[in-house]
Amino acid sequence: MLTAKVTSKGQITIPKEVRDKLGIQPGEDIGFEKKGGVFYIKKTLKKSPFDRWVGRLKAHRGQKTDEIIDALRGK
Repeated sequence: MLTAKVTSKGQITIPKEVRDKLGIQPGEDIGFEKKGGVFYIKKTLKKSPFDRWVGRLKAHRGQKTDEIIDALRGK
């Protein structure tokens, strides 16, 4: 089992093996999730500004780009 010491400020150094396995880089956020009395550490993913557009064109599946643009413009 890997261990880390907690400083007086409540900080820990994540062992290199864990950082490498999770792909954690300096300055990135990590999350802690509790399930059944056990805490799990997870790398948090930054949201892309384009995430809000995912799935918006499902109704136009199978159409050509020009047809979609015309429909969105009300032609």
